[in-house]
Parts: sequence; structure tokens; C-alpha cells
Amino acid sequence: MTVEEAVALARHTTLGTGGPARGFARPETLDELREALAWASDRGLPVVPIGLGSNLLVADAGVEALVVKLGGELAAVRVDGTRLVAGGGAANAVALHRARAAGLGGFEFACAIPGTAGGGVRMNAGAYGSDWAAILVRARVARADDVVWRGPDDLGLSYRSSALARGEVVAEVEFQLERRPIDEIKRLVAQFQQQRKAAQPTNKRTYGSVFKNPEHELSAGRMLEACGLKGHRIGGAQISPRHANFIENAGGAETADALALMVEARRRAWEMYGVELEHEVVFVGELELPPVQR
Repeated sequence: MTVEEAVALARHTTLGTGGPARGFARPETLDELREALAWASDRGLPVVPIGLGSNLLVADAGVEALVVKLGGELAAVRVDGTRLVAGGGAANAVALHRARAAGLGGFEFACAIPGTAGGGVRMNAGAYGSDWAAILVRARVARADDVVWRGPDDLGLSYRSSALARGEVVAEVEFQLERRPIDEIKRLVAQFQQQRKAAQPTNKRTYGSVFKNPEHELSAGRMLEACGLKGHRIGGAQISPRHANFIENAGGAETADALALMVEARRRAWEMYGVELEHEVVFVGELELPPVQR
């Protein structure tokens, strides 16, 4: 197991920002993953799995942590009857392709989620009326000292969150799907993809949704659009002109630019609606949002 040092994370995140990681490992087996976790534990370092680099905002100064990107066996996908078994590092697009080829439905919504099976567990990823909690049977979770299987209740899956602790890495996920005609699966996927392309900046560098939808009649995107934020720019980052709950790298963006946009968005949402938006994107490194001024 090789651990690289001072690896720039900007090239490993979908937004294209972020400084170096203290350590960077690419384990391909469960044994290699446990070895990497032990390496971090011995040095007192936290562990950050990054998947495909979406839903992450990494500090410009970098992060004192071991960043883990799963590959090999830990990114493989297979079908077992009506169950889809995916490594934690398996891309959702690959998992969906295997499910479709096997005539298994229920995973179509994941075509709108550009991440991995393991990342989906951590945030209970969802779209178009479904989420990981609706189809997950169990997940294999690795820590420095053990590897255990956990069911949905143990994982504490709720709206865009889970009970997974820092340092825990999802090595494998089992989904329960259902038999469905391949043509119907293709039709649903095409429908979801068309909706996504019409509403979201799919051809821009973003990290995905910025804020969770609040308990309000307006979604976060609609709320920020009403606040006049579409196209608002700070430095090299801008709030998407297409969807106000996305931040785009408009050229030379730094994480500080994206964070400043988030601060401004929360300020306006509070002033106009009395809603304190909660970020969905995961912060990596020394990042935080100041409380809104009440």
C-alpha cells in the first residue's frame, strides 16, 4: 500500500479547487484499505474518502488528513439475483449500467447523482423521489480497528445525512432492486437525464447542490433565485445562471470564492425569508460558515 504525500486535491474534485492532502492512498482491496486506515491512525490523522470528488469543498490550504480514493475490487460492481453489490468506490453510472443490463430497476434515480455507491451512503444521496435508504440492504464499513456490516437503521440514514463517523469508509454496498424490463429502465433514465440537463448546469464544473432544501414552500434553488443570486460572481466562482443552488468554477476559482458565495447566499436567504440554509456540500479541511447575522 503506497501513500503519496502532498497531492493537490484540485484535480480530484469536480469543482477543481482545493490544496494538498497530507496523504493520498488508492486502496484496491479490503486489506489495502485497512492498511491505509492503520497508516492514518498511527499518525493521528483523520481519513477522508473522496469518491469521484463531487459534493466536496476542499480548503485552499489543503488538509491534514489521509485522503482515500477506492479502486480495484473496492470499485467493482456485480449482480447477485435481484441484489446489486457495489464497491464503495463504484461510480453510480457503472452501477446503473450493470443493473440495467441485468433487468433490475429501482436504481434509475442515481443517474442524476455523479458520485459513488459509498458516497451515496454517507449522505443518503437521493433524487426524483427516491434515495439510498429506499434500496439499501446493508453496507460494509471499514475503520482502523475493524470491518463491520451495517443495516439502514445502524447507518442512521436521513435526509442527505447518515450516522457514519469521520474515519469510517464504506467499502461495499448491497442494494435490493426489482425485476423491470430493460426498455422501461432506459425510458426512466432518459426521462431523469432530460430533466436534469434542463434544470442543472451539467456541462459546468460544480460540486453539486450547495444547500439542503429547507422546510419551506420554496426549495433552496428557488429561494436563492428569488434573492436575485443567479449569475452572482465572486472571484472565479459564480452562482449558476441556470440553477441558483449550484456554484460553478467560472475560471480560476478558489475554494475561498465558493465559500464567499455561500456566505452571501445564506445572508440573503435569511434576510428575505428568515431561513438559515444548511450546506449539503461536505467541507474538507479548515472550512466553516459563520452564523448568519440575526
